[in-house]
Order: sequence, then C-alpha cells, then structure tokens
Amino acid sequence: MLRGDVNSSRTRNGLLAMLLVGLGCGTLVYFGNPGNMGICGACFLRDSAGSLRLFGDPTQLHYLRPEVLGIVLGALMWMLLRGKWQARSGSHAVTRFFFGIWMGIGSLVFLGCPFRMLQRLGGLDLTAWIALPGFIAGVGLGLLFEKRGYSVGKTQVVPAPVGLLGPALLGLAGVLWYLGLLDGPGPDGAAAPAHAPWLISLVVALVAGAILSMTRFCAVTAARQVFQKDRRMILAALAMMIGYGVVVISTGKSIPGLEGQPAAHTDHLWSALSLALVGLCGCLVGGCPVRQLVMTGEGNGDAALTVAGILLGGALSHGFGLASTGAGTTEAAHTAVIVGLVVAIGYGAMRSVLAPGAKSAA
Repeated sequence: MLRGDVNSSRTRNGLLAMLLVGLGCGTLVYFGNPGNMGICGACFLRDSAGSLRLFGDPTQLHYLRPEVLGIVLGALMWMLLRGKWQARSGSHAVTRFFFGIWMGIGSLVFLGCPFRMLQRLGGLDLTAWIALPGFIAGVGLGLLFEKRGYSVGKTQVVPAPVGLLGPALLGLAGVLWYLGLLDGPGPDGAAAPAHAPWLISLVVALVAGAILSMTRFCAVTAARQVFQKDRRMILAALAMMIGYGVVVISTGKSIPGLEGQPAAHTDHLWSALSLALVGLCGCLVGGCPVRQLVMTGEGNGDAALTVAGILLGGALSHGFGLASTGAGTTEAAHTAVIVGLVVAIGYGAMRSVLAPGAKSAA
C-alpha cells in the first residue's frame, strides 16, 4: 500500500473515531448530563473539586464526575494494550500548573472548556459560534509566540510511579466517591448536579479516552490548524460536532439560537475574551483540558499537574465569584480575564524573547 493510501486510511479512521466520540457525548446529554455538556474537562474538574470540598457553593456543584476518571483510564488502557505506555515528565511543570489555573478560570467564565465549546457549536448554540473567534485568536497569539521561540519544553522518560501517580490519585478518589466518602451524590444518589447514570458515563468516557489517545485530538491543535496547511484536526473537530449534533437534535436536546441555551450566557464580549485566554493558555501548557486528561492517562506527569491546576482554577472560580451563570458574567470575572490575558501575554512574550535562537528568528 502506498504511503498516501495509508495516510488517507488513517485520516478516514480518525474522522470515524471522532464521530463516535461526538455520538457518545450526545448520548450522555440524552441520559441526563447538562445540556451541551456530554464531556467537559473544566466543568467536570470543577464539580470534582466540589466533591473534594475545595469550595462551597449554594448550587451544590459537588460531584466526582465518572467521565474524568474514564477519560484518564481509557487513555491508560489504550496505551498499555499497545505496549506504548511510558512515564514522562520534566516539561515546565510550574508553568503548566499556573496556566492550568487560568485555563480553568477562563473556561468557567465562558461556561465550558474548548471540548464543550465544540459540543455547543454542534448543538447549534449560537452564543458559542459568536465566541469562537476569540478562541482562535488566543491560539493564534500562542502560535505567534511559538514561532518566535516559545516552547513548553520536552518531557523525558522517568520512573513509572511518576506517570502512574496522577491516574492512581484519580482512581483513589473514584473509590472514595463510590463508597460515599466524598461530598455529593454517590452512584445511586439524586442528580445534583444533573448527570447521566454513572455506569453509562464511565463506559462512554473509557471509550472516548481511548479514542482521544489514539487520535491525539486536541481542540487547541484544531484551532492552530486554522493558521496552517494541515486541516486534519479541524476535520476531526467537525466530525465530532456532527456526531454530537445528530444525537441532540434528533432527540430534542438541542435549542438552536441565542436565547435559552443551557449553561450559557449572552455576554458575548466576555465569552470571546475568556476563550481567548483559554486558547492562549492552552498553547502555553501544550493542550486543552481534555487533552491534558488524556496525556495524564498516557503517563505524562506534567499533564497531571496541569489537571490539578485546572481543578484548582475551578475551585477558585466559585470561591471568588468568577464563574458565570445563565444570567451572565460577573465584574470579578472581567477583572480576572483581563489580568489573566496580561499575565499570559507577558509570559509568552518574555519567553519568546529569552528563548534560544529568538534573535535569529526575529
């Protein structure tokens, strides 16, 4: 078989796989997950932070999401089955943790990580379509920094316990949740917040984690390809959106338009700016929140630290009144987004200037 035929086959298989992920996300919404929120890295880590008692919230967003555990374990099992699992670390861990916090904050101002943004787009939530240029602009700025020398660094092989620590801690939290030792409803509890049956959530997330590891899908990479010749990740994102849209539209779980969108608001400027922050931070840390979960399962200890940052960012968002609601954004959130953008732009610019070879690239 010619190389071009192999690449075409891989691309086609990748699109079908991401179509399946979209169908799975739509299925979770059908079975009870919040609207346009089959899987959301930032929101589900926020709920998990509540379950770990990292914040108190009047709406009781305390629920250790099985989807988080499923994605990590799905990626872990996929790599083990292929004999490719390998513990790695050493890639600017502090940077990953710090900007993981800001990525979590920005996501909760928009009300969704980039992975949920794709579901909102597929569900014909026009508020997400209006905000989409902000995300692309943030990623474009990060790409500019990369062209001028910015890099999140390279990982290296480390002892296996380093790569297993993140999945093991999540697994322990899952056991404690199942035994009813964490805040929020257990497997048989009432929906607070809304959720699909735990077993369905876990199974769908396990499959999604394996597929996302296989395809190396990342919403930040898809946005990056807007500025590049390669379009495969953009096509994968479209396939996921189509799969998701087919389920939610056919089952009446979609509300096309601007008004009445589930877990969304109409402060369009701040949606765009918060997504710009998320996109830029995604470049600075090497991937969107869901991609960080997948890499955690693949053995990347630095990605696990990014996940911890996103989780803490979710807790801080509710502790300091930064998270948006259906009624809109808050003044505190506006300040946080501007501060986050200034810090992220300043850091990216400084790292670009100080990067080896930056002068010759200028």
